Amino acid sequence: MTTPAWHAGEVALQQRVGSAERLAAAGPRVLRDHMPDQHREFFAELPFVLAGTLDAQGQPWASVLAGRPGFAHSPEPHLLRVDAAPLRHDPLDGAIADGMAIGLLGIQHHTRRRNRMNGWVRDSGPGGFTVEVGQSFGNCPKYIDPREFRHAPPGAAPAEVTEGEHLDEAARAIVRAATTFYIATAHPRARDSSDPAEGVDVSHRGGPAGFVRIGREGELLVPDYLGNAFFNTLGNLQLEPRCGLLFLDAARRQRLYLAATASLQWDGPEVAAIPGAQRLLKLRITAARRVSGGLPLAQL
Repeated sequence: MTTPAWHAGEVALQQRVGSAERLAAAGPRVLRDHMPDQHREFFAELPFVLAGTLDAQGQPWASVLAGRPGFAHSPEPHLLRVDAAPLRHDPLDGAIADGMAIGLLGIQHHTRRRNRMNGWVRDSGPGGFTVEVGQSFGNCPKYIDPREFRHAPPGAAPAEVTEGEHLDEAARAIVRAATTFYIATAHPRARDSSDPAEGVDVSHRGGPAGFVRIGREGELLVPDYLGNAFFNTLGNLQLEPRCGLLFLDAARRQRLYLAATASLQWDGPEVAAIPGAQRLLKLRITAARRVSGGLPLAQL
């Protein structure tokens, strides 16, 4: 890649943990401007992918796109085609437009494989869109709960939507039971930049049920464990603290979309109390949307 692999927010955290020199050398090899064949084949196996985008106010949102395996496919290494319309009541519903920055995550929980890609939307229409690759890279298999999902038509019953500024009790139950959630973040210049390092990112966070705790004021407390030290998510949050979260409950066909503002705590009793935690991510909820029904996924 001809542009720097990492932006200033990522580099600052890499320097703090001592990985900056190693990643400065490795970045051009790890972050590709195309999808290798292994990644192209992987996306075509998936019944769903996650997407991160920005709304008109610059708020990041995490979304899910689903279909029969093959709905996401790569006609050539610099492009990924997604033949699926956004789900009703998803933040992407009616919002996809050519030129918008987007981050994608392909994850296969039962094999613990995941690949990430970010770029820009091209050729959008009612049936889907194409993504021009900006960065493509793999992630380690840590903290992925080995569940298996399949495509499953959601049925004809209309979805029920509950919205507010805080978590209701049903939303709290989803959070407490979760072993996974997805988080979308963005560089402050993501809406206008042609630099792939300054895009939108969507990532996975996982742990045992209860790893996401709810604080006394309704904030979410998420341990940050030892990982690859890329700091894509936390690096974005250093520069733009807004983020979007998505919790999926495939067993009950529920989705929980959250907008939040993040802060990072490096040490102290709260961090020390969580075995294995390197840091603590605190997420203050600013908007919540819980959707019951309409999710075309089933958990095996």
